[in-house]
Amino acid sequence: MLEQLTGHEDPHPIYERLRAHGPLTRSGGLWVTTSHTLSNKILRDRRFGVRFSDGSYPVNGGLLPESFLELDPPDHTRLRRIAAPAFSPKKIDEYRTRVEKVAESLLDKDEFDLITDFAAPLPISVISDLLGIPDADTAEFADYGALVAASFDSGVTAEMANANDQVLALFDRLITQRRRTPGDDVISSLVAAEAEQKLTPEEMLGTLVLLLVAGFETTVNLIGNGTRALLDHPAQWKLFKANPELASAVVEETLRWAPPVQLTSRIAHEDVDQIGKDEMVTLLLGAANRDPEVYPEAHKFDVMRVHRPEHLAFSSGIHYCLGATLARMEGEVAFRALARKMPDLRQTGMLRFRDSVVIRGIKHFPVSRS
Repeated sequence: MLEQLTGHEDPHPIYERLRAHGPLTRSGGLWVTTSHTLSNKILRDRRFGVRFSDGSYPVNGGLLPESFLELDPPDHTRLRRIAAPAFSPKKIDEYRTRVEKVAESLLDKDEFDLITDFAAPLPISVISDLLGIPDADTAEFADYGALVAASFDSGVTAEMANANDQVLALFDRLITQRRRTPGDDVISSLVAAEAEQKLTPEEMLGTLVLLLVAGFETTVNLIGNGTRALLDHPAQWKLFKANPELASAVVEETLRWAPPVQLTSRIAHEDVDQIGKDEMVTLLLGAANRDPEVYPEAHKFDVMRVHRPEHLAFSSGIHYCLGATLARMEGEVAFRALARKMPDLRQTGMLRFRDSVVIRGIKHFPVSRS
């Protein structure tokens, strides 16, 4: 049944058919769960990992350098600890004023595409600043981010391979520059860690590419999915416009109701109940976030909802999204800017959706300020 998810604008009818089989079921030879409680438990259980028990990885994903996202402890712990300071709440708060200025500057048109003209340029500007990417190179990074996003839908293309080579060459150039002249950015901090032999050059590249892609992909789809939800629920949009302090609530309900990442997987490193050693479990995060045993009226979009327990849009356990604080802040700023500058925002054409099982998002979203 999982193969039926590809290309679906709304995967939830399929999720509900799976849910009817219980919290853990088989689909296409794989274990699948729609349960929030079980998903959270597995994500936090150290008997599960992202690799097989012999350390091998289940999929050779293509061109992207390996990052700590594809690693189990202790390597995951080591590399995540090196990258974490750049995403501390204090550090992210220092970026808020810049994000607000960028958001304001992007909302200067009467008619535009919400994704390509607003939701995408905003996080690219921020992650480029965080990584210390020169302004002259940010357009190249934006194109690369879009191509990486497309690879989730259509796989690796020749265009993607060429962009990958260009961005890796750009990172190599910036790393060389930071070795000579360190700055106050993530690349400089990773270069310092490499000098102390805390990570290898390959691990540094993998970390940088992960931060670029993750910092871009989640926020683009958060803004797109949230704006669509608000416009499709006029009473919620009206409530938010009258109470802009609800921006964080809009972010959290969007992440629950239409999370950018719909699923993830874990592999048992030993027999765990009926799950055998080296068997994979697919955790349908999009379904777990609408688990009726956890959230009353789970399919209702309600910005006043109390999120207890927390949704799983950013995963859970040791792989909890490192950029969650950044994505939340960018989402808050984006929604507040839309409500303030475009209170009469409306959709003006057909939406085009991402053709992906993993990522739920919108590719094109034509809108007008009135």
